[in-house]
Amino acid sequence: MISFYRRLFSLLLLLPLSFSLMAQPSADAGKTLFRNYCAQCHSKDMKTVATGPALAGYDERWADYPQEDLYAWIRNSQAMISADHPRATELWDEWKPTVMNPFPNLTDDDIASLFLYIDEQLAGPATAAGPVVSTGEAADTSGEYNWLYWILFAILGALSIILMRIIGSLNKVVAHQEGRTVIEQPLIKQIFSKRVISFLIFGLVVFGGYTTVSNAINFGRQQGYAPDQPIQFSHETHAGLHQIECQYCHDGARRSKHAVIPAANTCMNCHSAIQVGSTYGTAELTKIFASIGYDPSTDQYIENYSDLETSEIETIYKKWITDKYLEDAGLDELDSRGNKLVNDQWEGIVTSLTNDQKKEIPGPIEWTRVHNLPDHVYFNHAQHVTVGEVECQSCHGKVEEMELLQQHAPLSMGWCINCHRQTEVNFEDNVYYASYESYHAQLAEGKKEKITVEDIGGLECQKCHY
Repeated sequence: MISFYRRLFSLLLLLPLSFSLMAQPSADAGKTLFRNYCAQCHSKDMKTVATGPALAGYDERWADYPQEDLYAWIRNSQAMISADHPRATELWDEWKPTVMNPFPNLTDDDIASLFLYIDEQLAGPATAAGPVVSTGEAADTSGEYNWLYWILFAILGALSIILMRIIGSLNKVVAHQEGRTVIEQPLIKQIFSKRVISFLIFGLVVFGGYTTVSNAINFGRQQGYAPDQPIQFSHETHAGLHQIECQYCHDGARRSKHAVIPAANTCMNCHSAIQVGSTYGTAELTKIFASIGYDPSTDQYIENYSDLETSEIETIYKKWITDKYLEDAGLDELDSRGNKLVNDQWEGIVTSLTNDQKKEIPGPIEWTRVHNLPDHVYFNHAQHVTVGEVECQSCHGKVEEMELLQQHAPLSMGWCINCHRQTEVNFEDNVYYASYESYHAQLAEGKKEKITVEDIGGLECQKCHY
């Protein structure tokens, strides 16, 4: 009888392992792995060269070598270079001195998941090709086995109750053999016994601590976050098509800690002349005019604008929208379509420029923040932009191609540290680094090929956490 219980208990211990073996590589898991390990150096679109090469075409470039070589390269590229592997040596000659970080803990399934995600980004949800995986299934299988885990939890709960009964029965047998009397407690009392409740409380404390720490680590790390803004401002149009410099609007980036959100008067430097947008017509630009009190019909700023009633403001800007519609449509009076357009655009102005805290239309435009570092992290834009001469795109991605701005980089501690380890400092003709005399001497004597941010203290804790 006891041997049967031992076998049953062994089966219980093996159940989680058997269910974990059912899990297969998935693009969803690959997305998380890419964000945590790869996004620091490789572009998310897989086609753009960044700190590391574009990942598109990886299967073709490694087609002449077995799958194990590609996996070994990802786990420890320097070991393969040291072993004179032909493909590894070729890559090193092309990309040195940039060193790919080793990832020895990645399993075959982890790497397969990464390639599933890469293929999905390149061609949408699809089956991964080449030697990477051999499942023959669609790339995204993230939710395929969720029901198995729910069944597992139910089985574990039922077996826990069975084991409690078994232990109770064994205690009765032992007590009978020793001549003791055991009062059997009802199942409900066993479930709510002090031991069980203590264990549950301990589990909740551990889970709560883990969740708190995990959320704290991930605070502000919202890669890909692209919130809707009160005004549909296109960086693609301004920074891309018209090639407006980033620092023309975000002028704080070169001289202060913050890049700053441009005030409406910066917008008016151009839009006092360009009063109708190429995409949205009067709909979005009128929001800027209404926020600052500019009347495009008269090309004048409105006196005592903040003292006007909402109805008076409505009259001013509805007239402007109406006049432009009639002009473009070649009409003398509003038709039903024009009347709807005027009312819809006015409602858009009210919705975009007012909220529960800001009741009035006049006042600053309340943009939705995209990048948000925790308070315990110090980051200085001027230090990077002016002193380090870092391009804006290094952290913010190709903003000039973004219709709606999004967070490009993970902004994680590992991402920052990796950048500091790899980024070469421009010592030549840079007065900010004139005091590093020993490094200048070592560069002149050929003792050092380059100086990185790490060399000048870029990994010291106090530099970012003070």
